[in-house]
Amino acid sequence: MDGRVVTVDRGRFTVRLDDPGDGVAQVGAVKARELGRRGLAVGDRVALVGDTAGGPDSLARIVRLHPRTSVLRRTADDDDPVERVLVANASQLVIVAGLAEPAPQPRLIDRCLVAAYDAGLEPLLCLTKSDLAPPEDVLALYAALGVAHVVTRRDEDPAALRERLTDRVSVLVGASGVGKSTLVNLLVPGTEREVGVVNAVTGRGRHTSSSAIALELPGGGWVIDTPGVRSFGLAHVTPDRILSAFTDLLPGTADCPRGCTHDEEECALDAYVAAGHADPARLTSLRRLLAVPRRPDESED
Repeated sequence: MDGRVVTVDRGRFTVRLDDPGDGVAQVGAVKARELGRRGLAVGDRVALVGDTAGGPDSLARIVRLHPRTSVLRRTADDDDPVERVLVANASQLVIVAGLAEPAPQPRLIDRCLVAAYDAGLEPLLCLTKSDLAPPEDVLALYAALGVAHVVTRRDEDPAALRERLTDRVSVLVGASGVGKSTLVNLLVPGTEREVGVVNAVTGRGRHTSSSAIALELPGGGWVIDTPGVRSFGLAHVTPDRILSAFTDLLPGTADCPRGCTHDEEECALDAYVAAGHADPARLTSLRRLLAVPRRPDESED
């Protein structure tokens, strides 16, 4: 039987079956020995055999991992060589950022954009809590990139977001406290994902989601909620691939010297930005992404 991995917990997997027949829709499973050390992630398409009755003590065996269409990866830090697969087979990365409580984090948004482009996912910027602060300043930072966006309020149904998610597999990524779980609860009624509270002193949200989970949308498609992060490590992404995400800056590199690191006196990007072709904040973000090693406090929250 074929299905989709919807949760991963210490070597145990919950799989939503494509065609459960007269049985249950979701079953517990473990990896079969023939899969070896190959890891599985939320969103993976797999084939199962064995006990698919779904009883409290039943466990099926995952015997095959179907080819992945995409893989979203991150590292714990920028100098950490170990890649961690967050989600498989998504087509859209929804970058959720609060306009207030907590304040927007453009650098984290930039990192998520790079990860989306590197994984071949279409990015969607979702700005929440517009009832507390206006979105125009944040949207202006990404206007040159042409990133699609939606803006939500805490007191309204996220209809525009729901329309963008229909019939797609989308993964939600963002800092703790920006409202991912609130959105998921509205998009998939009955989910009851725990909603956290932002600390008034630090401005940081409290973890409410401890692991990723894939949920089927009532109108078609899937949404994958992920734990809140403080940073998004990009050790697996080469500098050229980082630069390719900054399409507003790419033309300015034509006059850069061979092997330019884009953070040196001869870099042509300074003159390009000074001439008004791109926002100086974008160049600052690019150079921060290219700077290694990172500060030690930029680890996962």
